[in-house]
Amino acid sequence: MVTMKGWILLLLWGATSVLGEGQRILKPALSRIQIGQRTFSPLVMLSLESTRSSSRRGDPTFAYVRRSPLVQDSKRFLSPWSKWSECSAKCGQTGVQKRTRSCLAEPLWGVHCNEATEEGRLCIGHVCSACNITCPMGHVNADCDTCMCEDATLHGKVSLEDGSPAADARVYLQAKKLKLLTMADNRGMFRIPGVCPDGKNTLKIKKAKYATATVTVPESNRRNLAIQVQLHRSGKPYVFRSPEDKARRVGQSVSLCCDARGSPAPDRYLWYHNGSLLDPSLYKYKNNLILKNLKREQSGEYFCKASSAGGSAKSQVAKLAVIGRQEAACDSQPQSHLIRLPHDCFQKATNSFYYDVGKCPAKTCVGKLDKGLRCKDNVSYCCGVSKMETRDISCDGYTLPTKVIVECGCKICTETKIMVRGRATAADNGEPLRFGHIYMGNKRVSMTGYKGTFSIHVPADMERLVLTFVDRLQKFVNTTKVLPFKENGGAVFHEIKLLRKKAPVTLESTETNVISLGEMEEDDPIAELEIPPNAFYRKNGEVYSGKVKASVTFLDPRNISTAPVTQSDLNFVDEEGDVFPLRTYGMFSVDFTDERGTESLNAEKVKVHLDAAQVKMPEHVQEMKLWSLNPETGLWEEEGDFNLEKSTRRKREERTFLVGNMEIKERRLFNLDVPESRRCYVKVRAYRSERFLQSEQIQGVVISIINLEPEPGFSSNPRAWGRFDSVVTGPNGACVPAFCDEQNPEAYGAYILASLGGEELEAVPSAPKLNPAAIGVPQPYLNKLNYRRTDHEDPNIKKTAFSINMAKPSPNSPEENNGPIYAYENLSECEEAPHSAAHFRFYRIEGDRYDFNTVPFNEDDLMSWTDDYLAWWPKPMEFRACYIKVKINGPQEVNVRSRNMGGTHPRTIGQLYGIRDVRSIRDPQQRDVSAACLEFKCSGMLFDQDRVDRTLVKVIPQGNCRRVSVNSMLHEYLVNHLPMATNNDTSEYTMLAPLDPLGHNYGIYTVTDQDPRIAKEIALGRCFDGTSDGTSRIMKSDVGIGLTFTCSERSPTEQSIFQSQRNLGQQSPRDSGRQSPRDPGRQSPRDPGRQSPRDPGRQSPRDPGRQSPRDPGRQSPRDPGRQSPRDPGRQSPRDPGRQSPRDWSQQSPRDSGQQSLGDLGWQSPRDSGRQPPRDWSQQSILVLPGQSPVYQRPPASRRNNQARIPMTGQRPTY
Repeated sequence: MVTMKGWILLLLWGATSVLGEGQRILKPALSRIQIGQRTFSPLVMLSLESTRSSSRRGDPTFAYVRRSPLVQDSKRFLSPWSKWSECSAKCGQTGVQKRTRSCLAEPLWGVHCNEATEEGRLCIGHVCSACNITCPMGHVNADCDTCMCEDATLHGKVSLEDGSPAADARVYLQAKKLKLLTMADNRGMFRIPGVCPDGKNTLKIKKAKYATATVTVPESNRRNLAIQVQLHRSGKPYVFRSPEDKARRVGQSVSLCCDARGSPAPDRYLWYHNGSLLDPSLYKYKNNLILKNLKREQSGEYFCKASSAGGSAKSQVAKLAVIGRQEAACDSQPQSHLIRLPHDCFQKATNSFYYDVGKCPAKTCVGKLDKGLRCKDNVSYCCGVSKMETRDISCDGYTLPTKVIVECGCKICTETKIMVRGRATAADNGEPLRFGHIYMGNKRVSMTGYKGTFSIHVPADMERLVLTFVDRLQKFVNTTKVLPFKENGGAVFHEIKLLRKKAPVTLESTETNVISLGEMEEDDPIAELEIPPNAFYRKNGEVYSGKVKASVTFLDPRNISTAPVTQSDLNFVDEEGDVFPLRTYGMFSVDFTDERGTESLNAEKVKVHLDAAQVKMPEHVQEMKLWSLNPETGLWEEEGDFNLEKSTRRKREERTFLVGNMEIKERRLFNLDVPESRRCYVKVRAYRSERFLQSEQIQGVVISIINLEPEPGFSSNPRAWGRFDSVVTGPNGACVPAFCDEQNPEAYGAYILASLGGEELEAVPSAPKLNPAAIGVPQPYLNKLNYRRTDHEDPNIKKTAFSINMAKPSPNSPEENNGPIYAYENLSECEEAPHSAAHFRFYRIEGDRYDFNTVPFNEDDLMSWTDDYLAWWPKPMEFRACYIKVKINGPQEVNVRSRNMGGTHPRTIGQLYGIRDVRSIRDPQQRDVSAACLEFKCSGMLFDQDRVDRTLVKVIPQGNCRRVSVNSMLHEYLVNHLPMATNNDTSEYTMLAPLDPLGHNYGIYTVTDQDPRIAKEIALGRCFDGTSDGTSRIMKSDVGIGLTFTCSERSPTEQSIFQSQRNLGQQSPRDSGRQSPRDPGRQSPRDPGRQSPRDPGRQSPRDPGRQSPRDPGRQSPRDPGRQSPRDPGRQSPRDPGRQSPRDWSQQSPRDSGQQSLGDLGWQSPRDSGRQPPRDWSQQSILVLPGQSPVYQRPPASRRNNQARIPMTGQRPTY
């Protein structure tokens, strides 16, 4: 006991000496001390912690030793002491060790167990230089950084993504410092003795250009373990989700999110506001940024930057709008938006054919928010139409109703679908890619059809659509494309051009092989591939010996026709995460196989010799690099640099080459590119006509640009192309990226073209002389740009593109700072440029057709859809287009109109949905036959999806026309699906449109699509072709006919609809009083009575203005009031309710307003009362295939009888 007491006193002394000043010391006391719920003996010692620091946690500030007077035989009731615990102190510091014992007679506590059950002692931590690792298995190694098990061995294999061995991969031990253990051999195998399988040892495997792999040695009782590791290509992060535009009020909160992936995965995110970094320590963000209690000054642009060991990437910019608590979410005043009226609706008040119906811009606004903070709001709100009024427009003899926007407000955004459609064909001969696979990243998402067509649904959060087209038959090079799309919904059509694979050549693996890149007549190859002996090896790492089949396909930029075949969009990401363009000097695809073509081979130590003489821009020689394409991101990644070497290759003279080294493995597409910082944007707009009105701009047009490098001394003769880009037009046109130069305007050129749905649009002419007002660019900047349409020198060339010099605008020249070329840093100015700013123009030759909707809707902007019962398209995510094919027998082309009204729905009955006008197209094989594909409004549900409406459709050809036949199957369908419209007037045809999607056998063509223009284009193609699954651009007037009319020639005083449009409607409201510069003979809108000298409607030699020789009984066009003697049953001109068969524009005012069922010309079956009489004059004439129409005169007493509809289940009697 003496010894024990001495140790205790020493312990107390030590404790007293260690405690610092200001610490409370508890002295021994006779009474017991209670701490918490325990009572201890008076002998107490303190721990080393201060009372002040521990009192915050409410714990006692000391360790304790409990002593009590000895009790006889107490050892019988207490267990032995445990071992002392490890010292709680770090190396070189003082700590405490504890040991405990327990009472064996717990019920007798206080009687036999009064001895201490826990005691402690001070200790000094281990010497800092000493090793403090505890090994559950084995022992500590000499370096004191891991445990060793001398009887254990770890075997491993490292492979690449394609399964080939990762030769020379380095294996490290994760410790305080990475410790190199071994390297993988040529087979990717490694062996590490002494590694303990304790589940705690971590290895890191590294290889150049591959992401570091981390693997933990698994816990096991076995002494011989095997692991396999696969390395992934190292790359910069790729942002796949950017923050979204949002709107909030002052005091509200918002969450902005950003997600990126990559190998290695991003481990750091930074957020920027208006270009300035937000302090991470203040905002506490990761990949999501939460802003609470918003203030106005926090409005602006936000983006994130994701970083990893492989590099950085920046997201797209999101705009955050913060408005006042009581501020209106949207501007209630609609913007001006003009629509074109029919040819017979000239407005004297505005002296034009245009009417302002208003427009609400679909921008993000503040709506009702839910309680949670989410990356994507559950409901998105946009500014839209909140109030409309119906206005009656006075036309020539009738009133045209139209809905006008009078107030805008914040509403739930219109939900749309985004689609990409297209056709994949060979660049050389147009051969389609039949049943090819389409990949989005590593996932197959679709296939091409028999004709190479495809359709892809674009996810709503997709920012960059990267698709790879793979030919299963291996005839074409795998093609990766970055396809632009319409972010506000709808479809865009893309032509995908594929490069045919080069026929393979046979190489000897044991010899040096040289393959030329680029074959142009009278010109040297751009580069050569040099493959040394024994450079080929199999995927398992074994050296291949034997013959090799090598297919090397080169895309030569000296051939301008190959530009559309360009892979991806020629962009790369720099170290800061910014996207920069590349200028290509050629790209090549490589395929090596064994002699039988069954096994793919790799090649190492391959050299690329680029002829420096082919690089015409000296500054590019030092910047040339070798790149490879990442098919998942569509971005190019650096493979290596080039070095200048002088050598004699194939020719005796010494030449300079750029030499780069490469290894051909899993990536098979390489590029010889130069990063280019001289960048600009070109402003381009597309229009529906040559009027170039702002309201007639077309969205969804693919604008493509080919950067040209002029040959020195021949600026108009481009030597090569260097880049190919595509952009889709939006509501304010498109800004297309291109290379430019401020010092030398001819350093770079550009070749620009446009297409819509696979159809090329026309550019503004440049000959015989430039017209700045038509081109859209003022002088003298236009001369500096050297605008030339493709047919400038040869009128036989297509007119669908133009070339310019990419002269960067000078900041000191005011006329050059308003477009159409913008500096790269002024992208926002280009995107937001007003319509009056300079821009280049394309226009579409839409032909002789016209559309009018009572509820205005821009088919290019699906967000402009309005939920109204009279909307032509009832659903914004599904558009159904319907056409009927009308055949015209007659020597002239005829204009045909469809007038579409509500037929059976109580909310729309008798009200106008819209009008469609179209001009028939002459059959090239038959002189006196033409046909028209006329659109009508499909029957179906209206926007509320409550009940069906059978659209009442009137088909009215202009002029002296008589209906001679109706498709028998169509007629039978209408008879069997009551009610049936009355057809008393043989100069037109009325029907309640079918509900079912009938086919070409009925003369009806119906197509449903997520984009209205695509639906109409497909339906038109089928209608032209006369089939339900084909397409044609040539009208076939003898197949798939729904209606047939016979029309006589017009009198010399008659004008067609579209002649009137040309004569009266070519001027915009701003210049309607001016004469058209292109047609000095065109009549002025101020004098619609004057006939144009160009009017093709003047008297025909065959028709001297009197009665037609074919129909001497028909009335004279000059005297419409006289009754035809041939048809005594015709209604007298005294009856004003009857429409003239010669001029269908003179509609009754009743057609545009509310009508009863009787006014609509049909009766309900319950009102029919009896079966209709057999009256041929009241029925459509049925013509069987191959027969001619036969007319049968009804008795005069029955000519004016009203046709009645049979009861349900009955058939009409003829």
